[in-house]
Amino acid sequence: MEESGVSSQLSSSPTRFPDCCLAISSTLISSLITLLPKKPAFTLSIGSGSGLLESLLNESNGKVSVQGVEVGSNVNRHLAEEDMHVVAGTWGLYSLAQEAIAWMFIYPREPKLITKYIDTYGDGNVELIIWLGPRVDWPEYELCFRQSSFSVLSFPEIGLAQYEIAVVARKS
Repeated sequence: MEESGVSSQLSSSPTRFPDCCLAISSTLISSLITLLPKKPAFTLSIGSGSGLLESLLNESNGKVSVQGVEVGSNVNRHLAEEDMHVVAGTWGLYSLAQEAIAWMFIYPREPKLITKYIDTYGDGNVELIIWLGPRVDWPEYELCFRQSSFSVLSFPEIGLAQYEIAVVARKS
């Protein structure tokens, strides 16, 4: 499915698409665009999967740039090749993370990976981290933020499904 096809299907009600674990809505896209840094700065989506959400963000507003990083290039179906980066394995870190102004983690699998990124690259340019995932998973991740320099947390309502939550972490 091409992004333009998905774009035309978006409404204010969150909808699941086969290529994304997060329910996507037009409200989510517009809310994220207000949060994300504007070009020439960029956002790095760590564990971007198919790249559907990232591609929708890039296509919906020429003022933001979202790049993805994943463990295999064969997973990406939507992001432009120049916006997709590959790490060697599940625990591999992508050094460009230190240049990004924002990071996104969407349905991450392991809190330790977030901690590893913060410990390794959190003193770089990054100003905010957006965590998007199931509400029931958040308590498992909260400590890695509260015990880091990204301990100022907000929980905006940005057009997700009822079982999902958005967390914006900023430096203290």
